[in-house]
Amino acid sequence: PMEGSGGGKHFILVHGLCHGAWCWYKLAPMLRAAGHRVTALDMAASGAHPARMDEVPSFEDYSQPLLDALAAAPPGERLVLVGHSLGGLNLALAMERFPRKVAAAVFLAACMACAGRHMGVTIEEVGRPRTRSDFFMDSKSMVLNADQGARPAVALGPKLLAAKLY
Repeated sequence: PMEGSGGGKHFILVHGLCHGAWCWYKLAPMLRAAGHRVTALDMAASGAHPARMDEVPSFEDYSQPLLDALAAAPPGERLVLVGHSLGGLNLALAMERFPRKVAAAVFLAACMACAGRHMGVTIEEVGRPRTRSDFFMDSKSMVLNADQGARPAVALGPKLLAAKLY
């Protein structure tokens, strides 16, 4: 993770799907220059995190770096969580687990959990297909851990990335 020290608030930055801590390369220095502490995390199997996709069986496992960061926060420290895109669901899970350690949460063009519903319900609903089959263009579907309870995965293709994301 990218960390910095200083006074002010402690910001924890959580990337979106198919990203990593690197995506905060402009925001993190600005927050530090304003006197804040910043930790930009790589979720499991993302960015520079060492886990492979097939080693991350659940959303909780994917979110573990954020959950660990909150668990490690000193008593009395209240963090500002910032999540982009899918990172919003990571924030919601962390807020559910550690409500007293969160001063504020910023959902930046982010997924949000339904009010009053447990995160498990939200994550199950996000996993359901809701798009036309041609939406993913040149992306490739695959199955992870076919011998241990198969999990679907998608490798996003360059045409999709250029046309719909960047």
